[in-house]
Amino acid sequence: MEELVEEKEQEEKRQVEEKPELEGGAWYVVHSYSGYENKVRTNLEQRIESMGMQDKIFQVVVPTEEEIEIRDGQRRITEKKIFPGYILVEMIMTDDSWYAVRNTPGVTGFVGMGKKPTPLRPEEVQKIMKRMEAEAPKVKVAFLPGQRVRIIDGPFTDFVGNVDDIDMDKSKVRVLVSFFGRDTRVELDLLQVEKM
Repeated sequence: MEELVEEKEQEEKRQVEEKPELEGGAWYVVHSYSGYENKVRTNLEQRIESMGMQDKIFQVVVPTEEEIEIRDGQRRITEKKIFPGYILVEMIMTDDSWYAVRNTPGVTGFVGMGKKPTPLRPEEVQKIMKRMEAEAPKVKVAFLPGQRVRIIDGPFTDFVGNVDDIDMDKSKVRVLVSFFGRDTRVELDLLQVEKM
């Protein structure tokens, strides 16, 4: 049985491109078990060091972005994975570097056509890195238009209304609040309301 596994691994290694890439390498997408991305990154970084692969595998990145959510009336900034279950690896693709990444605990494989990993285009990598470096964290919205919300901050604190419109670009929400029997539209920051 072990011989069959070993033969299969040797065959997979032969499928990988023989010639190394120039100019420091390319970015590849590695699939891992969802929720274990950071553990896989740590395992891979330790494996790179122990196998002396620093000259072939340069960076291991779990794409994340900051997100603000309100939980129990408190603002919390959390890191949200942009692509759950996926890790980016900058490397020069050789049999040895492929083998080191592919056989890291938690890695289920490379993303690509057939058995050959496909590198990301430079513009794709730039878009992902730019998204990770965004200055303002995104606000996680727990409500939709038409839902009832409570205003938790500002001059309308403790008023209840219905969400009329959400503008994610400006981080604003318009809420219809009843004043003296009339519905009045109030524009608020997304963080000033909470779902009931």
